[in-house]
Amino acid sequence: MTGEVIPFNPLDKKNLGASVAEALLTKETHPLGDLPIFEGAGIYAIYYTGNFQPYQQISRLNSNGKFHLPIYVGKAVPAGARMGASLKLTAEKVLYKRLKEHADSVRSASNLNIEDFYCRFLVVDDIWIPLGESLIIARFTPIWNSLIDGFGNHNPGKGRHAGMRPRWDVLHPGRGWAENLRERSETAAEIAQDAETYLKGHPACLSEQFIEAEGE
Repeated sequence: MTGEVIPFNPLDKKNLGASVAEALLTKETHPLGDLPIFEGAGIYAIYYTGNFQPYQQISRLNSNGKFHLPIYVGKAVPAGARMGASLKLTAEKVLYKRLKEHADSVRSASNLNIEDFYCRFLVVDDIWIPLGESLIIARFTPIWNSLIDGFGNHNPGKGRHAGMRPRWDVLHPGRGWAENLRERSETAAEIAQDAETYLKGHPACLSEQFIEAEGE
């Protein structure tokens, strides 16, 4: 007796999101520190190729133009999108500006070099941005999205520095606002060791295919 074959539905929400994720990974890479100016909202993946010792596994997988493993994945949505303010939101340059913010964070870090960072980005209708981002994060579990948090954080603002310093800023000191946050009990060396251990068994899957084969 043969099992039931489930017909492939290209309009299924999961498959529509998967097509967005796959589309991002086909885009060309750009130096993070030298981006062309563009308009729109969407998703992006940042890649590391440098010689910071804890990230050598990442650099190896991204060497020679392969760019197999993002170090961080994120999104940029139009202002008002989180509140459902309008069906026709003006995206302007939100994705470009978000990537420029990340470039500034890298430049601020005392032990990172902006020339070692590249990115892919995809301008996409804002309704598909969260799903596309979540699928890519789930597939690659980038270290700056999981183990070493805080890369995408903003300055909490004057009088709001009671929070704890993110692990990212302990390992990569330099952002002035993060120095005003409460110190962690962990040291940079301990976090670096965690990163090396994490990456030794990572990643479980490097496939760029998100849409499942028929019947799976």
